[in-house]
Amino acid sequence: MKFICLVYAEPDALSRLTAHERAALDRDSLAYDQDLEKAGHFLAASALQSVTTARSVRVRQGKPLVVDGPFAETKEVLCGFIFIEAADGDEALRIAQGIPMARHGTIEVRPELDIG
Repeated sequence: MKFICLVYAEPDALSRLTAHERAALDRDSLAYDQDLEKAGHFLAASALQSVTTARSVRVRQGKPLVVDGPFAETKEVLCGFIFIEAADGDEALRIAQGIPMARHGTIEVRPELDIG
């Protein structure tokens, strides 16, 4: 089964880290991706730019509405993802617990919806 691990954190969570802590987090994150790849779990991963660069699109009655930023009023924002292969939900959760950003935010784990 395929799962997406959505990485959420407060917008300023990374800016509170020292340069040394940030470098260690980046190193740990890349190393974890490599470990997942070696174990056959890794499909794709990427970090996202600041939420201040986001734009949201909705189409209603055939007309697009584009606005700056996300619509959700939340404390944490989406800052990256890891797409993984796991035997089941329990294994996906075990994998998500190892994501280094889990120490600074929240990892949402969701199975892929197979639409055929």
